[in-house]
Amino acid sequence: MYVRYPLSLRKVEDILHERGIDISYETVRAWWVRFGPMFATEIRKKRSESMQDLPQWRWHLDEVFVRISGEVHYLWRAVDHEGEVLEVYVTKKRDRKAALKFLKKAMKRYGNPVEIVTDRLRSYRVAMKEIGNEARQVTGRWLNNRAEKSHQPFRRRERAMAKFRSAKSLQKFAAIHSSVHNHFNQQRHLYNRDIFKIYRSSALAEWRQLAA
Repeated sequence: MYVRYPLSLRKVEDILHERGIDISYETVRAWWVRFGPMFATEIRKKRSESMQDLPQWRWHLDEVFVRISGEVHYLWRAVDHEGEVLEVYVTKKRDRKAALKFLKKAMKRYGNPVEIVTDRLRSYRVAMKEIGNEARQVTGRWLNNRAEKSHQPFRRRERAMAKFRSAKSLQKFAAIHSSVHNHFNQQRHLYNRDIFKIYRSSALAEWRQLAA
């Protein structure tokens, strides 16, 4: 609940208390720190294996600033053409080195897409030129809306968590949050109600099996 919904640790403690489970909010923290990476790894593993067998059509790349103890960091995000978050990466700068490492990390796991939509940040073009991918870059004023909208669930979580205290904790939570969001994001606007209920039940059953 803490990772999936925009809830604070204390709110999760209160919800569990109403259900007869008496624990401290620090226990909730210990749970997501220990088990969150395990669940996220399993989800990413299944998705990356299935996606490597299919041609990657289009990626959307974008970065958003996050303040940690008053210092600006950047959270890079790669999203596919359906809005599913592929990779997240935290850096202190938005330079060529950061963009290059982010691109290599995403391409190693998911392959090379036909098109990569970005904003006009020069770091993208320099990094893509270095890896021989410059011809695949596409820029435009409204083309990258899908990546920008993908930041919204994270921003809601950021407000609920009252900011982050280190780049390490930001990287860990952003990776876990994106994987869990992908798992339960069923794109309900694409299906009728009956099909959506089937997909939602399937995702919940798979999640419970993973947690077991």
